[in-house]
Amino acid sequence: MTRLPLIAHTAPGATFAWRDGEALDAARYLADVSRLADALPARQHLLNVCADRYRFAVGLGAALVRGQVTLMPPNHTPATVAQLLDYAPDAYCLHDGDDHGIAMPGLAVPASRPEADCAWSVPQIEATQVCAVVFTSGSTGRPEPHVKRWGPLVTDVTGEAQRLGLTDDPQRTLVATVPPQHMYGFESSLLVAMHSGAAFDASRPFFAADICAALDRIAGRRVLVTTPFHLRALLAESGALPALAMIVCATAPLSPQLAREAERRSGAPLLEIYGCTESGQLASRRPVLSNEWEPWPGVRVETRDGRAWASGGHVEQPTPLADVIEVQADGRFSLLGRSADMVNIAGKRTSLAYLSHELNSIAGVEDGVFLMPDEASEDGIARLAAVVVAPGLSRSALLDALRGRIDAVFLPRPLVFVDALPRAATGKLPREALLSLLTPRRPQGETGDRS
Repeated sequence: MTRLPLIAHTAPGATFAWRDGEALDAARYLADVSRLADALPARQHLLNVCADRYRFAVGLGAALVRGQVTLMPPNHTPATVAQLLDYAPDAYCLHDGDDHGIAMPGLAVPASRPEADCAWSVPQIEATQVCAVVFTSGSTGRPEPHVKRWGPLVTDVTGEAQRLGLTDDPQRTLVATVPPQHMYGFESSLLVAMHSGAAFDASRPFFAADICAALDRIAGRRVLVTTPFHLRALLAESGALPALAMIVCATAPLSPQLAREAERRSGAPLLEIYGCTESGQLASRRPVLSNEWEPWPGVRVETRDGRAWASGGHVEQPTPLADVIEVQADGRFSLLGRSADMVNIAGKRTSLAYLSHELNSIAGVEDGVFLMPDEASEDGIARLAAVVVAPGLSRSALLDALRGRIDAVFLPRPLVFVDALPRAATGKLPREALLSLLTPRRPQGETGDRS
């Protein structure tokens, strides 16, 4: 059986993580993992809710050593926790030691402590061992489980480390605004560090000032792992940014002007990652240079019978994708929109993702999104809507700019101006929250904006 190390490309005294400006070395991490592994209850499943990224990493390592599976649901609401217990009745909660409010048996990750002359022994984990079960919101309303094995996860983040240049320059520290419980944060702020020799920051800064403070506490070359939502807020609220080696972005479409502004202000390249929970990370691009995505080593993205599929590399079995793609001869591909986002109005077809991209490409638009309301307009015809943050633009100016970019049949009716879009912490936009903005704010006489 193939066995792969818990951590790789690091030495005992190398910095593994930073917490509040203190460097924690790799030997200390392995000692903390060993101590916690001995204390874990004899159960098969755990829910790791540690907000401290280092404690989460210790819990993950201890679970792997004990052969236990980390459950990663989309949220920790009482309803979701109840469904988790239906899936894994023996599950317990690993937490930071505060009042986590999770209705299952709990265990706090003990405080880390330095070890004197501790033995250097890196645990070896079976490649086929189940590391985590990640849940997505199913069509029935119940979370759908997706099994993640250790070997494919390591292959996935090894490809990412190569793409980010971490294997050539491991002396970097990842500072992430996304939680480790999210698949993107799990892979790109934690596992990629564990298997490249890079370090990570234990915090999860949210506000712009906190992100800058976290970066300032760290010596050396810093990589910001973030989302368009956090990046937009950081650029809007900060003056000079701390020097960065790279920005990594995912979870939501990134507007071209935001990518350009981020690179200009940070002096660092911005790499965008494409993937999904089902397949893991699949490809990357630098949006200021190209709209095309380059797959991870060994990964193939292709269309079959009108549907996009991912296979090869770390993808254990051919996996359908929710996006409409166009594949080039060299294997690179372009995203045309999500399958569920495709709209057909007056015989003309496009995607909501494309329309939102064009909206966000207009000078003066800070954030915006197109959507299709649940009901038709008063004349019985389906109409698109858009919600936008554009404080310096009038309705007529914005519509004129849109007319120069998209077909008139796709102009939004209504077009709602807001101070901020109701984005979740990962940058995603809950449809229900968007719909709630339409009805109460629908302006009188909206038909005057029709073409």
